[in-house]
Amino acid sequence: MNKTALRNKYIALRKGLNENEIEDKSLAIANQALKMSIWDKSFYHIFLSIQEKKEINTEYLLHILHGKDKNVCVPVMKEDGHLEHILLQDNTQIKIANFGVPEPVDGIAIPANKMQVVFVPLMAYDSKGNRIGYGKGFYDKFLAQTTNNTLFIGLSFFAPEESISADPHDMPLHYCITPEKIYTF
Repeated sequence: MNKTALRNKYIALRKGLNENEIEDKSLAIANQALKMSIWDKSFYHIFLSIQEKKEINTEYLLHILHGKDKNVCVPVMKEDGHLEHILLQDNTQIKIANFGVPEPVDGIAIPANKMQVVFVPLMAYDSKGNRIGYGKGFYDKFLAQTTNNTLFIGLSFFAPEESISADPHDMPLHYCITPEKIYTF
């Protein structure tokens, strides 16, 4: 299946989830994340969920990160195709930007190479850690700017595909957390 067909498959699968299923599965993903040995780091990047696209509700992970007093950065999509990483603080104002993405209005930008753990949005992924996003390349460019020690953790409601063809610029995941399991690549 090509990337477009896979995106369409997972858009349809997400549409089949109701609000309660999304919340239950999102909470289960956060509980799975607590089992990982990733909580000794300082800088974490996490995306803010697009509710209309029935993405994983990352608020549960945000509560864990804040409870552990971590530095949490959220993305702002720049016109040049790159992400800026804004430190999420108590007074950070969030607005809905392009593509329905919640983003900070302003704040302190943190360089990509400071990120130690990145929670990565995705549409689909495979048993080797290859992922498909929305097709704009924002996260592949960002992940390429991090250090060799940065952990890339996908979040998905679903099990992996057997295989996804990867392009040379695609950055594979180290882990993917689902409601039922943590996949290691």
